[in-house]
Amino acid sequence: MPKTSARLLSLLSLLQARRDWPGQLLAERLEVSPRTVRRDVDRLRELGYPIAAIKGPDGGYRLGAGMELPPLLFDDDQAVALAVALQTAAVTGAGIEEAAVRALSTVRQVMPARLRHRVDALQVTAADGAGTRPHPQAAPGVLLTLSAAVRAREVLRFDYVPVSPPGTDAAHADPAATAPRRVQPHHLVTRGGRWYLVAWDLDRDDWRTFRVDRITPRTPTGPRFTPRELPGGDVAAFVAGRFQGSDGTGGWPCHGEVILDLPASVVSTYTRDGVVEELGPDRCRLVLGAWSWPGLAASIGRFDADIEVIGPRELRDAFAHLARRYARAAADGPAEPTSPPPGR
Repeated sequence: MPKTSARLLSLLSLLQARRDWPGQLLAERLEVSPRTVRRDVDRLRELGYPIAAIKGPDGGYRLGAGMELPPLLFDDDQAVALAVALQTAAVTGAGIEEAAVRALSTVRQVMPARLRHRVDALQVTAADGAGTRPHPQAAPGVLLTLSAAVRAREVLRFDYVPVSPPGTDAAHADPAATAPRRVQPHHLVTRGGRWYLVAWDLDRDDWRTFRVDRITPRTPTGPRFTPRELPGGDVAAFVAGRFQGSDGTGGWPCHGEVILDLPASVVSTYTRDGVVEELGPDRCRLVLGAWSWPGLAASIGRFDADIEVIGPRELRDAFAHLARRYARAAADGPAEPTSPPPGR
């Protein structure tokens, strides 16, 4: 039998791992009797942990939320995960950078020296992509309000600031676009440093994606609703599709389709704005967009694999144009000027 102090820590770790624990199962996991479990629970209660007893045929225990936060227990992996999460909070767009730094400092102070040294050795620099512009941050209070409405499945009302076309006076904006919105909130997601609310718009009878930094919630919330099935069933793919278009071309003026002799898992790792479809263990379809046809051909050509062009013809011509240019670059002698293929 482990010593009492070690057993209490093990018991606390188990109670934190899941919501409800049958007493007999706890006894089996700790290799003690149910009576010893009851005594250990009483000791934890004396230390300030709000542990509730669950009535029923089996009986059990639940670690509840108290008025005060008692000491927390982290194993090595949890300490590393916590350090990474707090250090990378700067790119979440949630406006919690300063709070994250203070939280990491607070947690570090109460950690044992062994874990504190591991956390100090883990220095993470979070970057939101080279050359990207800073995004407006979502207020933490707004995030909490939206998250609560999503969990409670309650109709949400809010004021929303739409994107105004260049040169448009906000004072003369379309009243319909600035009217309060009524939605059924389903998901709160983050993409590219911005937060978005995915919701069913009751007035427009369709799915909409709202930027959280432009939302001002109204209170109180409305009645509860029955969740709807999101198109495709995958919220990440749904949000990405809203930005990329249904064909995954990202709004680029030139887009094409090719077959690559590479696994889809490899191609998708290096494809941000395209759609990759697996055709076999070492073969996939790629739909991609770019600012020009030679640019698109060059982007696809970076994959070290055989390429089959499905279309359009402009992409096939761009590959031929680059092939001639590359052949001359590889040959001896000065290069001759070339004319780009027609189109962009």
